[in-house]
Amino acid sequence: MQNQYRLGIDAGGTFTDFILADRKGGVRIFKALSTPNDPTAAIRNGLKVIHEETGLSPEHIVSNADLCINGTTVGLNALITHNGAKTGLIATKGHEDSIEIRLGHKEDGYRYDAEYPPATMLAPRYLRRGVSERILSNGTIHTPMNEEDVREACRHFIREGVESVAISFVWSVLHPEHEARAGEIVREMMPDVRLTIGSQLYPQVREYTRTSTAIVNAYLAPILQRYVAAIDAYFQSLGARHPVRYFQSNGGLALGKVVANQSVYAINSGPASAPQAALWLGEPWGLKDIITVDMGGTSFDITLTRDGRANVSKNIDFLRYRIGIPMIQVETLGAGGGSIGWIDTMGLMQMGPQSAGSEPGPACYDQGGTKPTTTDANIVLGYLNPDGLVGGRLPLNVEKARLAIKTHLADPLGISVETAAHGMFTIVNNNMVNAIRRVSVERGYDPRDFALNCAGGATGAHITALAREMGIRKVLVSKLASGLCAFGQIISDVKYNYMAPAPVRLEGAEAAAHLDKLFNELEARGAEDLQSDGFAEEKINIRRSLDMRYVGQVHECTVDVDPFEVTEAALERLKDAFHARHEELYTYSERQSAVEVVNVESAITGAVDKPARMTVAPGKGAKFALKGTREMIFNAEGISHATPVYDGALLGAGDVISGPSVIQEITTTIVIEPGWVAELDASGVYVLTVEAKAGSTASSVRTVEVA
Repeated sequence: MQNQYRLGIDAGGTFTDFILADRKGGVRIFKALSTPNDPTAAIRNGLKVIHEETGLSPEHIVSNADLCINGTTVGLNALITHNGAKTGLIATKGHEDSIEIRLGHKEDGYRYDAEYPPATMLAPRYLRRGVSERILSNGTIHTPMNEEDVREACRHFIREGVESVAISFVWSVLHPEHEARAGEIVREMMPDVRLTIGSQLYPQVREYTRTSTAIVNAYLAPILQRYVAAIDAYFQSLGARHPVRYFQSNGGLALGKVVANQSVYAINSGPASAPQAALWLGEPWGLKDIITVDMGGTSFDITLTRDGRANVSKNIDFLRYRIGIPMIQVETLGAGGGSIGWIDTMGLMQMGPQSAGSEPGPACYDQGGTKPTTTDANIVLGYLNPDGLVGGRLPLNVEKARLAIKTHLADPLGISVETAAHGMFTIVNNNMVNAIRRVSVERGYDPRDFALNCAGGATGAHITALAREMGIRKVLVSKLASGLCAFGQIISDVKYNYMAPAPVRLEGAEAAAHLDKLFNELEARGAEDLQSDGFAEEKINIRRSLDMRYVGQVHECTVDVDPFEVTEAALERLKDAFHARHEELYTYSERQSAVEVVNVESAITGAVDKPARMTVAPGKGAKFALKGTREMIFNAEGISHATPVYDGALLGAGDVISGPSVIQEITTTIVIEPGWVAELDASGVYVLTVEAKAGSTASSVRTVEVA
């Protein structure tokens, strides 16, 4: 850090998290309610909270910050609620319906479900216009572009009040001149419209993916443009000396003008910063294989890092829309603190995906909610402080929680409230475990080889139970866990992705020279962009990837490689990397088969100076942080035991706590199940491990702890 502060802001659906770091290693977390209708209001409110608690004014913080970073759900929410811009599409005549034809089937999981409805089109049929033009697969012109068709499309869009236009032609990536000229006409006739050109945004082979990505970008661009303008203006009014950086779905930072033009990169920007935070937390122990789980009020997000790199997905169906650009793989399901428990038609208890949200919220919030939720189960089980959450600022009503569970679950099933609560806890955990398997096992990774990292305010109550189910024996829980994504933002680098189509078989000197030329051109662009952004050459790093397949295969897989000169001899290195990745994903390789490349990509990062690590003073022993005991349930029978409760603010480095027990931090609660032990590290991270000689029952472990 060159200046005094660094500020990270992560806007979630319910809360907006603030992380304030200083040069001395001080790191503090703050929270404010999100304001979807006016995102700047949440930032103003959060800075007001920081001022009240620290005495530091917003002007002082911002004017003395080397970076102010914003992660936002504005794009995500617009896509979920279909509240984006009125969008028109200009396509090759005869291909106006490619986004509805898709690839001839529905997305995975619903491919054979005849009753699954079609997705809502972001560019409806009456706003899709065809243009007479055609490029062949070798890049030659078969039919010149009819400019009058483009002008007629513009006249139609003007009559319909279109705000944003996407242009996507067949094989435009091999001959982008038609799209470029069409774009000039659109800018001439519709100077105020937002314009997305497919071959510039996503220059990769695959027409449907490119068209869909361009439409999503166009749909979100006006919203992100207004959002960025408002945020930038607000921070400038506070005296910001540096431009605000925005977090992208690819795991890196970008300037506001980039996010406004490439809005599709901002869709999932919040949880995409979790892998960076996980690697930072795990660095003192040399941990590079980490699964991060983040449980909030309505959702549960999972990310994974392997060998120090986050899983990156391309060409995925996100919220039913195909998006081609690289995104940190985030598995999301409806399993949060507000997930509602219910009984299905077969008389079985279920949890979620429907949620009580923040309004009215769980029954225990005493704000009108009557449905039993995960949070209600946790307070009945004794895990949560009945005096309230967030340091007591959010009081909880235990009796309302018990009544909700009794009325909707326990009485209909003929079981006790305690048994029902434990059943709710177990079911929501199983739902989360299945999602963790999709990120790990289904991608060829054994979760037992990973550490589990806790993020989100609600995760701590479930973290040891999840680790137990997955067979994971080491868990990390930072004191900043409830704002870990905001923390991940302040330690992330600037990152841009540069892509090009490269349909070539990996054979011969000509193919090698072509690939080497493409990579060098992409990386020269990236270095120039980052140098103009103030990064010295030694701060710029490059990572390459290729979409590859065996000749004759329909789909390709992405292979990551380090930069090197691509000579004819070096083609064997690329082949070996592909064979290894194919075997990792599909358990076999065909080394005798020819290999071809479809697309290439270079990820260019500008390294940002990192803040100092958080430090915790040595502890005096866990007994000095013991607040007392509370009745808690750790078994399906609903039998409770007096369990120690510790104040996290009074624990110091080296303090060790055995389970069963609970550690209460201001913004999260950590439940340590029987058989686990937690030690607070000087870096502010609780390291939870399986005890070598854990007791066989909750009561036996409890006896050891109290003694």
